[in-house]
Amino acid sequence: MRRRDFLTRTALIGAAVPVAMTPLMTSCSGKENKSQGKFTPEQLGMFSFVDKAPDGKPLRAGLIGCGDRGTGAAFNFLNAGNDLSIVALADVMQDRLNNCKEKLANERNNKVADNMCFIGFDAYKKLLEQDIDVVLICTPTHFHPEQFSAAVAANKHIFMEKPAAVDPVGIRQVLVASRQATAAGLTVVTGNQRRHSRDYWEAYIQIKNGIIGDVVSATAHWDQGAWWNRRRRPEWSDMEYHIRNWFNVKWLSGDHLLDQGIHNIDIATWFTGLLPERAVGYGGRAQRLSGDIFDFFSIDYRYGNNKRMLATARQIDGCENNVSESIMGTKGVMYLWNGGIRAEDFEGNEIWKYDYDSKPVKNAYDQEHIHFVESVRLNKRINQAEDIANSTMVAILGREAAYTGKAITWDEIMASNLRYGPTEYAMGPVADYEEGVAPVPGRAPGAPW
Repeated sequence: MRRRDFLTRTALIGAAVPVAMTPLMTSCSGKENKSQGKFTPEQLGMFSFVDKAPDGKPLRAGLIGCGDRGTGAAFNFLNAGNDLSIVALADVMQDRLNNCKEKLANERNNKVADNMCFIGFDAYKKLLEQDIDVVLICTPTHFHPEQFSAAVAANKHIFMEKPAAVDPVGIRQVLVASRQATAAGLTVVTGNQRRHSRDYWEAYIQIKNGIIGDVVSATAHWDQGAWWNRRRRPEWSDMEYHIRNWFNVKWLSGDHLLDQGIHNIDIATWFTGLLPERAVGYGGRAQRLSGDIFDFFSIDYRYGNNKRMLATARQIDGCENNVSESIMGTKGVMYLWNGGIRAEDFEGNEIWKYDYDSKPVKNAYDQEHIHFVESVRLNKRINQAEDIANSTMVAILGREAAYTGKAITWDEIMASNLRYGPTEYAMGPVADYEEGVAPVPGRAPGAPW
């Protein structure tokens, strides 16, 4: 996208919102009726955290998106229990499909027939026509809303990687399809692994039961070194280059505040139970080698009753790393990161700590698929699509505040017609894209602010 077009194209245009946003905990929370003043894990909807999903009907899965994360998700699904198989594959790149197919056969003896392998932008439609029970959606984020909607319409149980979408138009599509999935009795599990990690659940229960008092603020950080990128090859078209380098391309990934920072933002949103009223922030591009996204973000979210959240995301080598969340209450702070979750009062005294020795934490990538299979086989329906859509919209709000340099409200972003990316897909040119040119905050001629 050209600099001069950016603010015009990302104008937050008022429009009717077809689906109202609701508070989180729609899928993971049960009825919050206190027993003797305390919530039980069952009342809060805590998962079973079994080591393996129960036996039951054999489940045939189709994988949409055969890259590294898709292949990893296929293995996680196979690890979840017995009588599980990947029987269909779909991708736009033949080499990625071939690599995934080979790994499944060689490492897991899971052979996928040639006539169950589909290539092209419409490959997911062909896959959904097959005799499968569940579908794993692991494509670049831009494609999630359409593929999720199609999977719901095909009446498949769904695992969908995070985030939900890259823009408000996509979020609204996911919200509509989520409610259709609930009406159809489908299970939807999403790739926000921390919601499937026992230490995070135990911390959530402690917060709900008042260990840090009333929640007043939160932090969410994913600050790390430079991430992967692909240099363009002369033989690649615009579209092929974008898809092979999708993480660094805004219309495909939504920027890294969504793709990685969503994990931390989702935890803060889950634990606080709050959605922001507005956001201001900043970010920029300093050292990234390809694409058109930022290197860093810092977002100040404001909630009702003067509550706040600071979210940061950075991908620059040689800087301080921090991948964590914290929730501050009137009595203390819950510090959250994988392998070290604890609560302290304001004098620095430890008031609670997760016991990793007595309750080991299983690989969350496997655990989320155990919960997925368990839900399908025991007919205990989970639908996390609305939760991840809400959290993704929080990230989108912050990203657009940083892109534009403006304060943006929740109502504005929810009503926005903002959409990134082409509407038709083919290997060839991609309009409105300049390599290395990221959004520039501030007022520009023709901007609506």
